[in-house]
Amino acid sequence: MAASTGFRTDRISLSAPRAVHIRRSLMAAVAATSFALFLSGCQSTTSTDVLKVERAQGSEENISSLSAVIAANPQDPEAYNVRGSAYGRAGQHRRALEDFNRAIELNPRFYQAYANRALVQRSLGEQAQAAADYNMALQLNPNYDVAYIGRGNLYRQAGRLDEAFSDFNRAIQLDTTDPRAYHNRGLIYQARRQHDPAIEDFSKAISLSPNSAEPYNGRGISYAAQGDDDNAFSDFNTAINLDGKLAESWANQALIYERRGEMARAAKSYSHALKLDPNYTPAKDGLARTRGAVATAAKQPA
Repeated sequence: MAASTGFRTDRISLSAPRAVHIRRSLMAAVAATSFALFLSGCQSTTSTDVLKVERAQGSEENISSLSAVIAANPQDPEAYNVRGSAYGRAGQHRRALEDFNRAIELNPRFYQAYANRALVQRSLGEQAQAAADYNMALQLNPNYDVAYIGRGNLYRQAGRLDEAFSDFNRAIQLDTTDPRAYHNRGLIYQARRQHDPAIEDFSKAISLSPNSAEPYNGRGISYAAQGDDDNAFSDFNTAINLDGKLAESWANQALIYERRGEMARAAKSYSHALKLDPNYTPAKDGLARTRGAVATAAKQPA
């Protein structure tokens, strides 16, 4: 399969037709010694989003070009919004904030700039300011799906699942084609042990973003929770083929091997997950279990 560009769990909006995305790892599947599947999908593995750097758009050359545009059009709020998005892509959050501030100063009704600024504030851990900006964006444009999804993620990270669910529902009611709305609502269904609607939402996210690994992981976890290990295994393998750098995918695959009693293969996959993320607790725990089982089996008489 083609390499994944990564599931965009949040994004900076240039304007309605233009966007740059950020991604973060959303899901973790935890295997207990009884092999029961515990779901952590409603909680982020990190407290802030990580901006995904797109080299061409966040490059020094592109930023320099945008700066030249601003020099020629210093009163154009869109120019600041675009450069702020480029700074965001490059991980230069403070400079991105300055540009979004300037865009809003020039056009106080620039709702995309409010949502963009909220996303950067979230990356900086300034959650209250981010919430205020999402609220302002929605006050200016009550039909802005991006702001509902961004605010929903903010609520979800804070454990305010009912409010998050409402925001994702609203984005979906607005006929959004953004896969994050379905994926994130699926995480909440999953956290509530409502696996049938979770699978439906993950499947919709996959249809909208077929080269993204995360919704396959999400759907696989719900399949596994229902005891459908064959479909779960297929989804986890697809996630690995799309993006082999996600520790969650390898740990999820290992879990199915473990449930099948294939301890050596499980240990290998858990080990690979730990190489990708040495702090990933499900992989640590799984490797300890499966290595122990392999060692015990080796001591048994033939």
